[in-house]
Amino acid sequence: MTPTETVETFIEAWNQMDWDKVVGLLDEAVVYHNIPMEKLEGRAAAESFIRGMQANAVDWITLNIAASGNIVLTERIDNFDMKSGNKVSIPVMGTFEIKDGKIIAWRDYFDLNTFVSQMS
Repeated sequence: MTPTETVETFIEAWNQMDWDKVVGLLDEAVVYHNIPMEKLEGRAAAESFIRGMQANAVDWITLNIAASGNIVLTERIDNFDMKSGNKVSIPVMGTFEIKDGKIIAWRDYFDLNTFVSQMS
């Protein structure tokens, strides 16, 4: 897969809530950073965070995607129907670094207040 195809597959796996596939696309040493939050290092830490999310449904909408070499940039709207009953919709800019078909770094930039206000 090209780096763009890897990221598109990753996003579709999120939308399907196929956590095995999501985690399988992460490198063992992945660095995952939701920029307003603590950085997570390693697949196990990222997997714990991802599987710990309490969502009934996920719908990530890719508005724009661009690649240069092994770097893929996304502009998205990430929508979540949380088990709490809250609906969360946040604009996100994402940066993915790909090596050998795996995500070695993933950074999402979003406004934490937008997320928190929709959770309360």
